[in-house]
Amino acid sequence: MDFLNKNDRFAAENGAQLVEISEGYAKATMIVSHRHLNGGNVCQGGALFTLADLALAAVMNSHGKLTFGINNSISFLKSAKEGDSLTAEACEIFNHHRIPYAEVRVTNQKGELICVLTGTSYRKDTPLQQP
Repeated sequence: MDFLNKNDRFAAENGAQLVEISEGYAKATMIVSHRHLNGGNVCQGGALFTLADLALAAVMNSHGKLTFGINNSISFLKSAKEGDSLTAEACEIFNHHRIPYAEVRVTNQKGELICVLTGTSYRKDTPLQQP
């Protein structure tokens, strides 16, 4: 599924990259840079959401059928700072044939929990095809 890294232009432009995908699991990483900072000089929530959403998309599509997000909720627990190395690990919690559910935990290089995203998606019968 390397094409997910190449085709998710928004995530790529913001430094988020998938590093591992298996059925029901995905991992993405991002280094917080100056461009990710908000007015409070910490990582902007949208950047954290982008990283988590990339991992979520990979895990939801890991069964080979085209799957789109329909609802996500994110809780920001700790600020990330410039230079932090973030890892988003997505685990499928419920593999429903139509409405799968997953959780993404974003941690920093110290293993501290930065945010948690939960999401539901809609899985189509359409096979996921590489462009």
